[in-house]
Amino acid sequence: MRSSDAGKPTWTLVGTGALAHARTDHIHTTDLEATTVDKQVLRVGVEDVMAALDHYSAELASTPGGVGWLHVQHVPVRRFVAEIVRKLLALNSWVPFASAPGPLTLAPYEGLVGLRSSSSREYLAYTVTWSGVAFLLGAAAAHNPTRSAQLRNPVRTGTASTEPSPLPSDLGRQDVLALSWTSRHAATLMPVLAELARGGQRSLLLDLATDAAERCSAGSVAGIELRSAPSDLFVLPGTAAGLRRPDDEHVVQVGGNGVQLARLVRLLSVLLETSGGCTQPSWRTVVRAESWLDDILSTTRPHSVLLSNDTSPLGVLAAHAAERHGANSVHVQHGAWTADSVAWPALHSRVIVVMGERDLALGRAWARHPEAEVHVLGQPRFDVLASLSRQAQRRYLEKLLAAGGCRAPARIAVWACQPFNPDHLKSHADLLLDGLAEADGDWGLVIAPHPAQGANAFTALAKRDDGPPVAVADPRVGARGCLLGADAIASAYSTCGIEGALLGIPVLEIGPPGERTLGLTGHGLATRCEATGDVAEALSGVRTGPTPIPRASLDVVCRWRGDSAARIARLIADRAPSGPKADDSTHHHPGAAASPEDEGASVR
Repeated sequence: MRSSDAGKPTWTLVGTGALAHARTDHIHTTDLEATTVDKQVLRVGVEDVMAALDHYSAELASTPGGVGWLHVQHVPVRRFVAEIVRKLLALNSWVPFASAPGPLTLAPYEGLVGLRSSSSREYLAYTVTWSGVAFLLGAAAAHNPTRSAQLRNPVRTGTASTEPSPLPSDLGRQDVLALSWTSRHAATLMPVLAELARGGQRSLLLDLATDAAERCSAGSVAGIELRSAPSDLFVLPGTAAGLRRPDDEHVVQVGGNGVQLARLVRLLSVLLETSGGCTQPSWRTVVRAESWLDDILSTTRPHSVLLSNDTSPLGVLAAHAAERHGANSVHVQHGAWTADSVAWPALHSRVIVVMGERDLALGRAWARHPEAEVHVLGQPRFDVLASLSRQAQRRYLEKLLAAGGCRAPARIAVWACQPFNPDHLKSHADLLLDGLAEADGDWGLVIAPHPAQGANAFTALAKRDDGPPVAVADPRVGARGCLLGADAIASAYSTCGIEGALLGIPVLEIGPPGERTLGLTGHGLATRCEATGDVAEALSGVRTGPTPIPRASLDVVCRWRGDSAARIARLIADRAPSGPKADDSTHHHPGAAASPEDEGASVR
């Protein structure tokens, strides 16, 4: 609310009760947080802050291997910065404040860094509190802890591994070292490792997952050895020396407000102090993980390091470690890309494998390695799609919806989810369920949680008394395990939308206007549904059985021949320092004629 100090306008954070009789300009912070912010303005603001932060603090701390703190932690830092910029833009859009942007006084004793709600099982959605915003703008915070109560008492179980910390002495020489920390990585990399094994290449797969549901299994494939991270790797709190900066004159402007960079670095150190598992490791974990990877690379001496993410902290570490040890770094795209789909558009590996033709330009633009190559070879995770059983998956869906003696509906839609916050999920659910209720025919909905999502996020939806029948698939089954049995697939930007299109299943890209989707609609592979009527119309027009789609249209999004894993394995072997050399027909430079086998093109 607005107050004054010797006639100068100031703004103060107060409890809700103080607003009941307020006679000056005031607004609830929940209303500010619900304010729509222009995405392009937000993107530019984040870029400006990250550039200023890089210039101001990138050299303040580095790993022993020479990787700067901001470089390795860029993704979690950028997400946090986006929360700050979003709140400042919302504040500036409120006319009373914009017309008199005086000092902002914080609420005493409120933590400066907190958590947003999220349906993810593991990911910590850090945010700045409104007192934290005031602190960044220069308010005194004599009685404010940097962490909220949620972060002062975090519940962390550590890695899912039970292996002791010392490096095993029986690893021996390996041809390929692969890293995985999510089920999507494992499902993408394992088919490639299996093909390498068939060709006589030995692989070591490091499972770094800290969520038991994200673990991978080497199965019975000879030539693939599976090892886990040290049991205490991801439970190491502690910050980087040099990030507790004293106040100084350095600021970055966001919407006319000066954000103090020293204070921003101080708040960011909270992210580095908090052990965030494999997706948001603490600084001590980063340093320890780098040393562990160096030991493994020195012992196994692989010719290639295989990754399915080289942008988040562990991937950045692995790509740089591969470079130091003279190994070829290979990145295989595991999820769909759009121009604004990643927190940090940067790829650090030398060899980059993308799914479809439209990903080629993005891969080239995001590549950071001076000798980067980008190859269009499809998605190894999709090789198995042709062998799925529609009948078996249909029976599973009908069984879910017929639980408790109910009759299974004649038509079934599958909703492939993302781990959005609860309000976001509810808006998508309302859009879908209202559209299902209005659509012609007898429809039911099966919700397929994202692999990183807790199924309890959908408990209330499954218990709805009105509307179409709703059921939640077992997270271990996921959308992959039931999409072929569906009459339609709905999602905002799950890769399952691509899988549905490949199988000829009608795809609905859902969400309000302006919401990010996979962009399948632009290629004639999906229907964009922004409102209830769109969903109802799309479902009413669904025909029985899969709809054939021209291969050329599909190749733009994903080159699917069922042999992606074999092609990627051959590429890795060809690029090995001692392996066979690829002939001129498998690798082309810009300007060359397209390869008949779509092997790709060098970024150079």
